[in-house]
Amino acid sequence: MDKKYIPSALVLYLNYFIHGIGCSILSQQVVKEMLASQWGLKDVMAVTSIAAALGLGRLISLPFAGPLSDKLGRRLSVIIGCASYVIFLVGIAFSPNTTIAYIAAVLGGIANSFLDTATYPAVTEIIYKYTGIATMGIKFFISVAQLLMPFFLGVVAGTSMSYLMLPVIAGVCIGIMGILAIFAPFPATSEAGKSESFISNLKNAHFSIESIALILIGFTSTATFQLWLNCAQTFGTEIAKIPSQNVSVMQTYYSAGTMVALFVTSVLITKFKQVRFLVIYPAISLVMLALVYIIKTPMICYVGAFVIGYAAAGGVLQMATAVVNDLFPKIKGTITSLVMIASSLCNYTILTAAAKMTSTNVIMMNIVITAIGILLALFVNVRYGVLLKNAEEASKN
Repeated sequence: MDKKYIPSALVLYLNYFIHGIGCSILSQQVVKEMLASQWGLKDVMAVTSIAAALGLGRLISLPFAGPLSDKLGRRLSVIIGCASYVIFLVGIAFSPNTTIAYIAAVLGGIANSFLDTATYPAVTEIIYKYTGIATMGIKFFISVAQLLMPFFLGVVAGTSMSYLMLPVIAGVCIGIMGILAIFAPFPATSEAGKSESFISNLKNAHFSIESIALILIGFTSTATFQLWLNCAQTFGTEIAKIPSQNVSVMQTYYSAGTMVALFVTSVLITKFKQVRFLVIYPAISLVMLALVYIIKTPMICYVGAFVIGYAAAGGVLQMATAVVNDLFPKIKGTITSLVMIASSLCNYTILTAAAKMTSTNVIMMNIVITAIGILLALFVNVRYGVLLKNAEEASKN
């Protein structure tokens, strides 16, 4: 890694520290209660409909965010992402009603798209020898922020400020990061200025069945940890009979598992091909989900939270993104868009379905989807050598 890009990498990763706050702020009960009061809502759960707008914003913007990153460079996309995030975070805090909040959340999803399609390729271009480690660094900064969220809320409460000051402060911070990105050096993209539209890039990508399988892993890997996050505590309370005042400990174990995975996997992928972990980690998740479903005790839920945090949320999506970036070096932004579109579709469709199911059935659905992800990853692993050879030949032409 060229030392001159170290400040740039730090700016990129710090953006995702702020993102870790932004993507979880609407799930904090104290924040939801305050927003429900501000918007005149009787049901606190209605606030979650605003969170769904983040996924909508991502789906709207991902098709053109990736090609723009490839065509005009990573810097502009980072700046657009930071600016949109400022509007989202400040807009949520001061929104007088759900309409304004919904618009702000859509912009938050757009911000996420531009940051993803710029940052994932940029960090792999900066830390080019260890692309898997580069992309998992993004997850690391998100996880650190989420682990510190209770501390941040405590500081806000301890200083007698409104909880809604947290997104405002986060908005100011990511605004500063956007300004720094204007001056930070970025590696030149090989296809900058030459890349065409999203559709044009897709036509020239020469997709194979294996490539499609990799993109679908963006869906299945997201489902594994998202379904857990959204049903595990309900399952723990209703089925495993964990007292409601203790069930939040599962989140602590989950975050701890994610943090451990990021460190351990960063070492392991220097010794083994990162594509192998697309099979190994989901397989671990599958076994753990099955044990939770069968045993149904508080202890297995706590253990399950740590293991799922490790194996599902510990970088599988990031490693899948790194693998497809390796296979499509000329359209990294576009291919990142495809993986993130699959991930966003998962957030919208699977969580919508889960909202109408019991927590037990959600665990079973998670088992089925995770198993499908393992089959896709096995297929990719069998064909990976051929895919990589084809990618190397294509990059020479």
